[in-house]
Amino acid sequence: MNRLTVIKLLHTMVWVFFNVVIFYLFYAVIIGKIDRWVWICLGLIGLETMILLMFKMMCPLTIIARKYSDSTKDNFDIYLPEWLARYNKLIYSVIVGIVLIILFFRWIFH
Repeated sequence: MNRLTVIKLLHTMVWVFFNVVIFYLFYAVIIGKIDRWVWICLGLIGLETMILLMFKMMCPLTIIARKYSDSTKDNFDIYLPEWLARYNKLIYSVIVGIVLIILFFRWIFH
């Protein structure tokens, strides 16, 4: 297995992990189950956001993968369809934004 393949696998596993985190958050705020896992998930999203900001909105795994590929495709570093890799941050930012709005209203009207 070459290095780019290992990076793509790792990047895809991290992506799946954060999907679980984000969709748990969405589920929890919809049903009103605001527990410690919600706060842990928000902390993980906050950490991910800080890392992306530190690396100019680029995943560090993408930066590493760039050393092993000169592809211009948005999914050169992850096993996702190209359209999803291109709009990934936008899609999940909107979902997290919705989660935060719902959470805010649940907190205010609790």
